[in-house]
Amino acid sequence: MPDSMSEQLQQDLQCEDLLECFHGLKQLDKECFRILVDTEEPMTVDEIAAAVDRERSTAYRSVQRLLQTGFIQKDQINYEQGGYYHVYHPTDSSQIANDMQRMLNDWYAKIGQLIQAFETKYEQAETTAEG
Repeated sequence: MPDSMSEQLQQDLQCEDLLECFHGLKQLDKECFRILVDTEEPMTVDEIAAAVDRERSTAYRSVQRLLQTGFIQKDQINYEQGGYYHVYHPTDSSQIANDMQRMLNDWYAKIGQLIQAFETKYEQAETTAEG
């Protein structure tokens, strides 16, 4: 993904690129997310690892990043004889979209303040140089 905003605006971005743009997720993270979205049933880490053809530990790290960002959720399934395992499923897309919109609004407000500070700082510098 391009580094500067002007480079990003020139790219033909896909909606999945938001995962990387907003949260720095990697290609494997996006693949794991896509697998979970395309699958009707929640999946274990072992099933996800098999689906993306990676080691369990590698898939587990991607799953953890997806959990941290809120893109997926974890449920505990209990065995009748004791013990449990976890399954993962995608978070509702409208909740993810709302979270990204909120983050974008926060970013926009912060950048707006920085632009104002830039203008003020360099306007003062111009006034001082002219005086």
